[in-house]
Amino acid sequence: MSRLIASFAAAAGLLASTSAWAVEISISCSALGKEYEICKQGTDAWAQKTGHTVKIVSTPNSATERLALYQQLLAAGAGDIDVFQIDVVWTGTLGNHLLDLTSKAQGAIGDHLPAMVETSRIEGKLMAVPWFADAGLLYYRKDLLDKYKRPVPQTWADLTETARLIQEGERKEGRNDFWGYTWQGRAYEGLTTNALEWIASYNGGTIVDEKGDVTIENPKAAEALKTAAGWVGTVTPEGVLNYTEEEARGVFQAGNAAFMRNWPYAWALAQGADSTIKDKVGIAPLPKGGADGRHAGTLGGQLLAVSKYSKNAEAATDLVLYLTGEAEQKRRAVEGAFNPTIVSLYSDADIAKANPFIGDLVDVFSNAVARPATVTGQNYNKVSTEFFNAVHQVLSKRSEPAQALNRLDRDLKRIKRNGWQ
Repeated sequence: MSRLIASFAAAAGLLASTSAWAVEISISCSALGKEYEICKQGTDAWAQKTGHTVKIVSTPNSATERLALYQQLLAAGAGDIDVFQIDVVWTGTLGNHLLDLTSKAQGAIGDHLPAMVETSRIEGKLMAVPWFADAGLLYYRKDLLDKYKRPVPQTWADLTETARLIQEGERKEGRNDFWGYTWQGRAYEGLTTNALEWIASYNGGTIVDEKGDVTIENPKAAEALKTAAGWVGTVTPEGVLNYTEEEARGVFQAGNAAFMRNWPYAWALAQGADSTIKDKVGIAPLPKGGADGRHAGTLGGQLLAVSKYSKNAEAATDLVLYLTGEAEQKRRAVEGAFNPTIVSLYSDADIAKANPFIGDLVDVFSNAVARPATVTGQNYNKVSTEFFNAVHQVLSKRSEPAQALNRLDRDLKRIKRNGWQ
């Protein structure tokens, strides 16, 4: 009898220790495109491997709304989310609330794209780990370029003319809802990335330069905004002024646009079995501002960070290292077209077979335009908000480019008055 009691006691002790060891980790995952589904597959695999459980917290698709939610939670010191999926420009804004991962990730961080690692650091400390890389790309309908005997546009003037030609031709055939070009024009962070691409492509700078000087008020920036405003209502629907990534993709993927600006995630969806444009899509660098301009895609991408308020920081860190590791990044690239941040994966044969364009993107990422998040630090969100609101006024014809940029220059210098940090 005593042996039986001892056996039960031992079993109860083992159960208690296992229960105490197994914890639930909450992670925020975007639901943009296939992100939620691909994220869940990865967290499920980690849970099965470790015995822990994972709760996925869905967040808004709008980057601006998501950041506001994060700031609200973190400012309250809430431990509701252990692992945050953060944009590359949020490290400085949220850094005070994040765990320093330098010692835990030290062995693997050197394998990642240097530009992505740079976005993860604050004053030398690694506050997040790169998860996937992004840069703005031009999507185009290969079949329509063939039909109208037009090359892939190399300049914005080329794109404008080709978009107009194809739009007119398709509408003559009865497709009255067909447009030339679709992109992200809502007043949010996505417009900052689009507008920065236009301005940089005209050699108009990056809003704030590396020294911290405000450089946005210049003729080339004004020319870029004038070009973009000219698209609205002509080759681009008026509704673009309220488009985020998914609205732009919806129009393009329904077969109702010749060109689209979007992130690489849209490729896997355009190639999906239910896509009306499957096998009809090509990808290219975004056009230059002119013969003396440059191809400029804004550097994007996502990082994973551990909340300083997590009650299970060790398990949360383990989840981050698993999800950002080589095997998981390869799976995500093959199944979801998410661009790896681990350099060696760009020459992986399985990834190349699933998404032939990924191998060509190393140069795109290496030459991508960074938003001025590092130099403006915790003020970046204010800078971006002032910028996208000014641009939106130009696009909606409420302000002329030179007037809007003059006002923006004044507002940004006011924010900088006491230093960016």
